[in-house]
Amino acid sequence: MDKFTIDGPTPLRGSIAVSGSKNAALPLMAAAILGDSPTTIRLVPKLKDIYTFNNVIRVTGTSVQFDEENNTLKIDSQNLGFAEAPYELVRKMRASFYMLGALMGKTGEAKVSLPGGCAWGPRPVDLHLKGLEAMGADIKLEKGYVMGSFPGDSVPGGEYELSPSSVGATVNLILAAVRRAEVFTIKNAAREPDVVLLCDTLSKMGANIEGAGTDTITIRRVDSLKGIDTSNDPDRIETGTYMIAAAMHPESSLTLTGCKPEDLGAFPDDLRNTGAKVTIEGDTIHVEAPETIKPVSVETQIYPGFPTDLQAQWATLMTQADGRSTVTDNIYFDRFSYVPELKRLGADLSVKGNRVTIDGSSALSGTSVMSTDLRASVSLVMAGMIAEGTTDVLRVYHLDRGYEDLEDKLNNAGSVIVRHDED
Repeated sequence: MDKFTIDGPTPLRGSIAVSGSKNAALPLMAAAILGDSPTTIRLVPKLKDIYTFNNVIRVTGTSVQFDEENNTLKIDSQNLGFAEAPYELVRKMRASFYMLGALMGKTGEAKVSLPGGCAWGPRPVDLHLKGLEAMGADIKLEKGYVMGSFPGDSVPGGEYELSPSSVGATVNLILAAVRRAEVFTIKNAAREPDVVLLCDTLSKMGANIEGAGTDTITIRRVDSLKGIDTSNDPDRIETGTYMIAAAMHPESSLTLTGCKPEDLGAFPDDLRNTGAKVTIEGDTIHVEAPETIKPVSVETQIYPGFPTDLQAQWATLMTQADGRSTVTDNIYFDRFSYVPELKRLGADLSVKGNRVTIDGSSALSGTSVMSTDLRASVSLVMAGMIAEGTTDVLRVYHLDRGYEDLEDKLNNAGSVIVRHDED
């Protein structure tokens, strides 16, 4: 396992190019399976999750060619002959469950492992399965696998209301419906940019989808979809992460290029409230850190509210604020594994329920900390960049799932991060 050694504190100066979004790329890859000719997707990041999903898709007989140098992926499902996604691969990444909707939409049936061995009980995957049943699919569970099929080439459809709203379930239901359901409506659908991009891409392939970006999406069946040449979106979470990192050191002045600012919702204003200067021009965002960081409390909400994927980074920023603040996560109630690690660095945080309270103006000192998940990991890197001395961040393989060339990008902007073999 690799680790980062970080020498701090270091300001960020210069420019960072934002990579393509992992969370948006994965649904596009699943959508490409539905085409009757090859699809090319550009701006695909080189990340572990992308490589994992490539292998999941290849199991079906689909051709997947990844031009890493140009971040371009070509997917051709014309030889797809095995509608299955095995546990050995699906267990590595929950988003592999998108294969259920994609394979059912393409072939009319699928055998897909439950991610992580989930049971039928009150788990998020229930939304996917109950939505498919509402569409008219037959769903069975056998030995940890979902066996899904449509009785015939098409089904009448219907409607299903997601409670709560779910990006994953919205994506899976869209993938299944576009070639199989005469009319299917998703109520309380996810409105995230990832879902909008998926709908726009499928529409370019020939799908009939209305309501993308609203909480009601209606899909009408089409007989076929053609492959296209399309582009992924820039990663809005990576964008937000680097914006927060730039605000942490009073001497930082950072420019982010290749962004899609309209996907950030109100987040730039949240950052401005800390005293940071945020300037947006086209696809470029410039952040200048404040002399004194003002405490700003946030609550995560579904899009376009404050993203849960930025709450750990925001809490890390608030350790340097002049006063007390809170971060409340209304999406995931237990997403605070980074708190004990930040406390090891000298931060003053306490968790109660789904809220962390941060007393700012903490002088952080370097030590060894442990990564526990993707966003927690990057928050520890950010803390190490502001801490005095040397910080070791262990198990950075989590970072490699969601941040392309993280240390190279940060080092080119002034940080001092070295990757080592942890052993």
